[in-house]
Amino acid sequence: MKKSTKIWLAVAGVALIVLGVVCLCKPMETLFASAWLLGCIILISGLFTLIFTFRTQMFLPNSGTRMLSSLLQIFLGIFFLASTPAVAVSLPFVFAFWVMVEGVTLFIESFDFKKFGFGNWWCICLLGIVAAALGILGFVYPKVAGETLSVLIGIGILLSGVAYLVALFGVNKFERNVNEFRNQVKEAIHE
Repeated sequence: MKKSTKIWLAVAGVALIVLGVVCLCKPMETLFASAWLLGCIILISGLFTLIFTFRTQMFLPNSGTRMLSSLLQIFLGIFFLASTPAVAVSLPFVFAFWVMVEGVTLFIESFDFKKFGFGNWWCICLLGIVAAALGILGFVYPKVAGETLSVLIGIGILLSGVAYLVALFGVNKFERNVNEFRNQVKEAIHE
């Protein structure tokens, strides 16, 4: 791997770790940044879908549905960007709702696992109940849900940075092993 690529990998890893720590230290700012980033992603996705729709409308059916979807994405992205504080305030509720729905889904699916003879179906059932309860608590205490979401985002970013640095050390070790193997082969050939 080129030395410049390794440098960029190291810089990206350190930057992600720093960003993760900032997210952990500034939970409310993380929610606002997440809402803004979400708005950008949805807007860009909508624009690309609209361009794709125009370029493929002769070849692919249902281009009207795709166009409607892209226009809704564009509208939603603009809404998110225009009302970032409102979106940031609603993110804990969306997060809590998602956790609650996932919990209920796990609870229901656990009985399917039981029908098929899965011995640890009760673990899935229990985790589903806990997740649903945590989702409900997120509705009751949205500030806690927002801080939890910010902490999860921060931990995710921080772990990504650590993964970059671990990957860099792994690449370095792999290159050393390859070089040692080459040297051993050269020595064996010259003997």
